[in-house]
Amino acid sequence: MAAFFDPENPAGRPSWRKAGRNEGFRIVGRERQWDARRVSRHVGEVWVPKAGWVRFRWSRAVLPGARSYRVTLDRAGRWHVAFAVIPASVPDPGNGQVVGIDRGVAISAALSTGDLLHCPGLTARERTRLRRLQHTLTRAQRGSNRRSRVRHAIARLKARETDRRKDWAEKTSTDLARRFDVIRVEDLKIKNMTRSAKGTRENPGRNVRAKAGLNRGILGSGWGLLVRRLEDKAPGRVEKINPAFTSQRCSACGRVDRGSRESQAVFRCTACGFACHADVNAAINIAAGHPTHLPFPLHARGGDGVTRPVNREPHLLLRSA
Repeated sequence: MAAFFDPENPAGRPSWRKAGRNEGFRIVGRERQWDARRVSRHVGEVWVPKAGWVRFRWSRAVLPGARSYRVTLDRAGRWHVAFAVIPASVPDPGNGQVVGIDRGVAISAALSTGDLLHCPGLTARERTRLRRLQHTLTRAQRGSNRRSRVRHAIARLKARETDRRKDWAEKTSTDLARRFDVIRVEDLKIKNMTRSAKGTRENPGRNVRAKAGLNRGILGSGWGLLVRRLEDKAPGRVEKINPAFTSQRCSACGRVDRGSRESQAVFRCTACGFACHADVNAAINIAAGHPTHLPFPLHARGGDGVTRPVNREPHLLLRSA
């Protein structure tokens, strides 16, 4: 507020913040305001002004380049200390190999090498407990101790799911950055894809519950997190490809036909008969770079312009009397 009322400071009005969200503070000025040291194998200490030495779990070494740190309290009641430092990128292997990644919901990431990766989430027992807690939360009185306990239990389950997703993204991105020189992914607009479909009061949406379930599946698969960590660890080696027709194109002959996608997991080309896992076939097309031109002229309703399009509905011809 002091900076806001200072005419020489261009700071804007402080934004409103909800209690319990993004709680924390930041300390800068190493060796002048703070310092960190290691006490034992798994224990370290950091100097917090006006609080003294505070112990934390030594999960990794504090790099000399760290000049600030941030202490945060998440909704699950856990305290964290994060030292700000830009780590070095993962060196490329120099083998010239290219990999394509097709992201999905049933399979979080399918590689052009044939590997199918699944982002871990909550177990069936944990999901059952989460639904029961959420039902209990709806019947708890606002401001009561019971509601606070239930919210804390839900936050702990949500934090467990988030931790597993982050751990999977970190390990997967590191492995891909070490194995391949070029990593190609689809240029997906995840924010637009996960937009709510409920509409407005005057124009309500359709299939809102199904769309909400799809949005949860997309966000739970860590699409954006995986690509973001790949760009951090392999800068300049991640290429984003136009996603048009990657799931309908045959990786063997190049034929584009949506009828080749028999199901979520089966791809069988209607032209050459090539059969493959649908996500792996899309990943191979992504690894190829999605050419700007097709090997044959593509019409608006599909087909090669010579034979009858396989995905075009027949129309009745009206003869004049």
